[in-house]
Amino acid sequence: MSINNFFKSGFFFIFAPFLILISLKPFLPKWSLVPPKSCLGGCGTIEGMIPFVQWTNDGIQFLRSYEIFGLFTFREFTRSIADGVDVLLGFTEAVLHKGFADAGIGPMPWIMIFGLAIVLGLYLKGWRLALLGGGCFFYLALFSQRGIWELSMKTLSAIAVSTPLAAIIGIALGILAAKRKRIHSFVWPFLNVLQSLPHFSYLILVAIFFGIGSKAGVIATVIFAFPPMTRLTILGLKGVSPEIIEAGIMAGCTRLQMLFKVELPAARASIMLGINQVIMQCLAMVVIASFIGQAGLGHDLLTRLQNLRLGQAFEIGVAVVFIAITLDRYSQAFSQKEPERLKEGSFWVRHPYITAAIAVFFFSILLAYLTPMAAKLPKEMTISLSGYLDAMIKFITTSLYKPLGALRDFLLIYVFVPTKAAFQYLPWIAVVTLVGCVGWRLGKFKLALTVILFVLFIATSGYWVRAMITLYMVFVSLIICAMIGIPGGIWASKKESRTKIVLNICDTFQTFPSFIYLLPAVMLFQISDVSAIFAIVVYSSIPITRYTIFGLRNVPAHIIEAAITSGCTPRQILWKVRMPLAFPEILLGLNQTLMFALFMVMIAGFIGTVDLSQEIFRALSFNDGGKGLIIGLCVAFIGLTADRLLVEWSNQMKQKLGFQT
Repeated sequence: MSINNFFKSGFFFIFAPFLILISLKPFLPKWSLVPPKSCLGGCGTIEGMIPFVQWTNDGIQFLRSYEIFGLFTFREFTRSIADGVDVLLGFTEAVLHKGFADAGIGPMPWIMIFGLAIVLGLYLKGWRLALLGGGCFFYLALFSQRGIWELSMKTLSAIAVSTPLAAIIGIALGILAAKRKRIHSFVWPFLNVLQSLPHFSYLILVAIFFGIGSKAGVIATVIFAFPPMTRLTILGLKGVSPEIIEAGIMAGCTRLQMLFKVELPAARASIMLGINQVIMQCLAMVVIASFIGQAGLGHDLLTRLQNLRLGQAFEIGVAVVFIAITLDRYSQAFSQKEPERLKEGSFWVRHPYITAAIAVFFFSILLAYLTPMAAKLPKEMTISLSGYLDAMIKFITTSLYKPLGALRDFLLIYVFVPTKAAFQYLPWIAVVTLVGCVGWRLGKFKLALTVILFVLFIATSGYWVRAMITLYMVFVSLIICAMIGIPGGIWASKKESRTKIVLNICDTFQTFPSFIYLLPAVMLFQISDVSAIFAIVVYSSIPITRYTIFGLRNVPAHIIEAAITSGCTPRQILWKVRMPLAFPEILLGLNQTLMFALFMVMIAGFIGTVDLSQEIFRALSFNDGGKGLIIGLCVAFIGLTADRLLVEWSNQMKQKLGFQT
C-alpha cells in the first residue's frame, strides 16, 4: 500500500491518536494509565470508578428481602420454580437411575436403554447410527467400574428436563419476538449479552435465588441453552416465504391456524436445528453446572481434574464425548427425517420400529427379572483402564518432558510474557480512543459510541488490569487459530474429499464439552499460560476453519471461469480472486473464533490463569453475585465490542464486493 493510499484509506487517522497517546505515556497523568479507584457512593474499598459491584449486590439484597405485594419475596418465587423443576427431575431420575421405590419399580435396565437406542438409530438413519448409539450405551455400562453408568443416567435425567424446558421457552420467546417489533428490539440485544456472558457469572445468581443441587443446575442449563433456540425460531419465522403466507391467508386461516399450521411447519428446519443446538448446549453445561451441585458425569470429571487423576478423568471424559456425539447425531437425524407413508397391513407392518421398541421393552423387563445382570452389570463384569491410562500419560509426559518443557519455556519467555506486558502497558484512554476511532471509521457515530461505552464500562468497573490479561490471551489464541485455521481451510477447500474430512473433524470436535480440552493441555504442558492457550486454540480453531472453507468454496463459479479464461494460474486464482472474495466470511469466522476463545478463557481459569476468569471463580467461591455479574459483563462487552466491529467490517466488504445490498 502506497503512502497516499494509506492516508486515503483512513488507517492513519484510526491509529495515529492511539500511537500518539502510547508515545506520550511517560507524560500522561496517572489516572489516564490505569483506571483509578473512586468513592462514588461509598468508601475507598469499593472497586472501580463507579461502584457497579456494590450497586448490583444492593439490588440482589433488595430482591431477596422485598416482599412483592406484601405476600412473597422474589427469592421465594424463584425457589417455588426450583421446587417445580425438582419434581420433574425426580421423575426422570426415577426412570433412569433411582426407580420408583414406593411402587417397587426399579429404573430402566441398561439392556433396555441399549436396545431402544439401537431401534431409534435404525428408525432415524439406519444401521450406522444404531451402531453408534448402541456402542455409546454399551461403553457406559461396560466401563462402569467407577460408576460411570449411574453418573451418566444422572446426567441424562438432567438433560431430559432441561432440553424440553429450554426448547419451549426459546420457541415461545422467538414467536413473540418474530411477531412484535418492540419485543424483538428488546430480545435481540438481550440474547447477544446472554450468549456472551460467561456461565459462571449467572451460576452465582442461580445459587442465590434458586439454591444449589441438581435443580439449580437444570435452571442454569436452561438459561444457557434457550438463546440459540430463540434466535433460530425468529430467523425461521421471518424467513417464511411470502407465497406461503399468502396461501394461508387465501385459505382463510385464523392467526393461530396461520402460526401453528403454516408458519411453524414452514420454519421446521430452523426450529429443528435450534433443538439440536439446545441439546448440545445442555450437554456443554454438564461440567459447569456441577459448580453449583449438579450431580452426574460433570461433577465427577471436575473432581478427578482437581486431583489430577488424569486416567480416571479421561475415562469419564470419553463417556461425556460419546454421549455428546450420540445425542448430536441422533438430533441431527431427527431434524432431517422426512415423514414416511405408512404401509398397508397389520400394526407391526405399518409400524415396524414401534413394534420393535415394544418388543425390546418387554423382553428386557423379562430378562432383568430372570437375571440381575440384565438390569445392571455387576461390578466384576465391568472394567476400568484408568491404571493403564495413568501409566501411558506418565510415559508420554516423561518422554516428552524435555522437548515440551523447552517449547513451553520458549513460548512463555519470548512470546507470551512480552505480549502480556505489551497489553498491560497500554493506557486505558489509548484503548478507548482506538476502539472509538475504529468504530467511527466503520459505522460513524452510533457504532463508535456503542463500542466506547462497552470499553468504558470495563474501565470504570475496577477490573481493567485483569481484562487486559484476558484480552492478551484471546489475542494470542486468535492469532494462532488464524495461523492454523486459514491455511487448513485453504487446503481443505481445494478438494471435495478434503472438505468432507475436515468438516467431519470440526463437527466431532465441536460436540466435545469444553472441559475435555483441559485434559491434554494439563497433560502436555502442566499448569501455565501455555496449557490454557493450548486448550483455547484447540477449542476455538473450529469456526475459522469452517468459515474459510465456506467462503472459498462459495465464490461464484462464473468469476472463477473468468479468471481461468484470462490466464490466471491456480495460485493467482487463490490469492487474487478466491481469498479477496472470501474475506468477509473469513472475518465472520474470526469473529466466531474470538467468541469461542472468550468462552474457553473462562473455562481455562480452572487451571490457574490470572485474569477475569480467576476473579469469577473467586466470586463463585464467596457467593458474590454482584462481582460475578459485573465481571461477566466485562467479558461480554469485550466480545460484543469485537463482534460489532468485525460484523460491520464484514458487511461493508460484502457491499463493496456486491454480495449484499
